[in-house]
Formats: sequence, structure tokens, C-alpha cells
Amino acid sequence: MGNKGFLLVLMQPPPAFEDEFNAWYDTEHVPERVAVEGFESGRRYVCIDGHPKYLAMYDMVNEAVLETESYLRVSADRASPWTRRVTSRVKVYRSAGEQIFPGDEVTVPSVRTLLLRFSGVPAGLGEAVIAGAKASFAGKPGTVQLRVFAYPRGGGVDFLVMVGLDAPRQVALDVSVFGEAAPYFDMANSYAPY
Repeated sequence: MGNKGFLLVLMQPPPAFEDEFNAWYDTEHVPERVAVEGFESGRRYVCIDGHPKYLAMYDMVNEAVLETESYLRVSADRASPWTRRVTSRVKVYRSAGEQIFPGDEVTVPSVRTLLLRFSGVPAGLGEAVIAGAKASFAGKPGTVQLRVFAYPRGGGVDFLVMVGLDAPRQVALDVSVFGEAAPYFDMANSYAPY
């Protein structure tokens, strides 16, 4: 059946635009996306430690959903006027690709979500990221979900580690367990459900 796809978006609206940004996200954007055939979930988060302030995570049956007519009808040059207005005023990091570990899970509710990013990693180091994620979080008290995503970008890959936690907690992270991928580590954000 293949691995699930994902679409993850980090956004930072200007402070004076935040109310409209949240109204757009809640009343138009998330409902529009989860109505697309092949989207399985859509959740929003607010950053409590790190930057940018907002995270949206969408699970898809596979990454090819982003090439379907159902998705293209509501994206890019066919996006709504409100979507074009909001996205033109907001800083965006958008990543889309494949869930490489465990491969088949959708986002479960969690009290806190930790997001780690390794940017511009050589493609062959995916197993090092997975091994480091498992060593850091798999089977540990408080971990309710652990997933790793790959987003091809430029000549490398951004690997995203998403950890669902059962409570607000400090996580001591030893980046060295990620081996050869460790030098590419550039973000560790903590989120609460929006």
C-alpha cells in the first residue's frame, strides 16, 4: 500500500494580522483541505517554545494526493481570494512528502507535540534520523506517538521528527544519537493543540 503522505506548514503572521489569519485557518483553510479526497486529518498547533508560532499538520493516504484534481482545485492559482490574501502576508515553511517511520500512522491527539527538523540532509541519512528518533523517544515515558517524515528539497532532504507527548515536559535531547545527520539539526519546537 505504501507510506502515508504528509503536508506540514509552519506559519508566522504579523501580530496585527493574527486575528484574520486564525479566522481564515479555522473557517476556510483547514475545512477546505480536509475535504480534499485523500486527506485523512488536519490539526493545528501553537508554538509554546520556538518559532514560527503556528503549525498545521495534514495526513494523507499518500503524497500523490497533492497532484490530484481534487487538491489542485483549491490550491496555487486556483486558491480562494482569502487564501491568496493571507498567504501573501505570512511567512511560510511548507513541506510535503512521505512518512518514512513507521509509515502508516495518522496524527493522534497529544497534550504537547515536539517537532525536530534536520535541513538539507543527504538523502542516504534517513536511517540515521530514524535511529536517532527511536533512541530518543520510542518506548520512553510520555511518548504517545513518534513519526519521521522526509521532504525532498533542493539537493537534499529535510527530515522532520514529530513526537506526541502525554503532558507538558522538558525533553533532554542528545543530538549526537542522530549520527551523521546531527550536523543538519536546525530546529526543536514544542507545540500545544490550537
